[in-house]
Amino acid sequence: MTSVLSIAHIDTGRELRGGQEQLLSLARGLFLRGHEQLLACPAGSPLEARARQEGLAVLCLPPFTPGAVLRLRRQLRDGAFQVVHAHDARGHTLSWLASAGLPVCRVASRLVAFPPRHTTVHRFKYSRTCHGVIALSESVRRVLLEAGVPDTRVEVIPAGIEIPSGLPSADGRRCARAAWGVGEDDFVAGHVGAFTAEKGQDVALDAAVLVARRLPRFRLVLAGEGPLRSAFATLAKVRLAGEAARLLGFVENLEEFFAGLDLFIMPSRSEAWGLVALHAMARGLPVVASRVGGLPEIVEDGVTGWLVPPGSPQALAEAIAAAAADPERLRLLGSNARARAQLFSAERTVERTEDFYRRMLARTGGR
Repeated sequence: MTSVLSIAHIDTGRELRGGQEQLLSLARGLFLRGHEQLLACPAGSPLEARARQEGLAVLCLPPFTPGAVLRLRRQLRDGAFQVVHAHDARGHTLSWLASAGLPVCRVASRLVAFPPRHTTVHRFKYSRTCHGVIALSESVRRVLLEAGVPDTRVEVIPAGIEIPSGLPSADGRRCARAAWGVGEDDFVAGHVGAFTAEKGQDVALDAAVLVARRLPRFRLVLAGEGPLRSAFATLAKVRLAGEAARLLGFVENLEEFFAGLDLFIMPSRSEAWGLVALHAMARGLPVVASRVGGLPEIVEDGVTGWLVPPGSPQALAEAIAAAAADPERLRLLGSNARARAQLFSAERTVERTEDFYRRMLARTGGR
């Protein structure tokens, strides 16, 4: 019987985005494997609410102040934690300050693929303030190595998903399309994500203009919230006269969202991994994705979808048009996509993370 680990997770995000969903998935899997866990997160955050709903022990943190550091330090000391896992950049700093001198193994997750602004600081942070780094993808790993972080400290562990038992139903497809005002014979491409510059919804809208000229029954559905949503909504009305695009806002039922689509798109300018693309693929949807970050590690060009240059509405439009023109190939790529998604299960992510914890503890002589 393997020993039980005592793990403290730290995340300082005040929104529930991909990183927080990954943390919850990991904590859920570690709980099922019998490990003791504490989640330290901001008081009143969506992550706190979700964690409590799932029965996780929670330590509510005040804003990043000396008081927050001392409170976390007392909890780490009194709880005799073995592993302190920071899941975001500020949480990484908090982990180091709160656990300095304590007999713990510090692990940090790196979830973004953009190059650091200050290489020296980056190298120090990931080489000296933690014992091991989990990189979300090979793309993230390369950024860390280029900044001078030793290869021996970095482990690539992609985030996985819970694989649905089957494909979306025909009833689910009809319900979703009826809610969107989209016809059964329309070709619908969709995306879900925060409306930020790096996600590329503006590229999707410009591509939709080009596709709509060739395919009158084309529809683009964008879900999510974010700082640029209102600007993009205005752009959609001006460029597409409100006909070819639907901006749904926050969508709680992603199963229904995916059911209504023929194709999923990821027009990102930067993407460390692309978890939502895996969710789409697991539901039998081919994906058109930018050739950036970790997306080429998920989407196989010509096998599970299409890879296009980032920031190119023309290339994205050509791929969408090609998908719409060949329904048989679209179905084949969708079947391939579902098979590939099954290689990235949440259970596998949990197993690899647990193994990494144990190896880091053995290396550091952790208790």
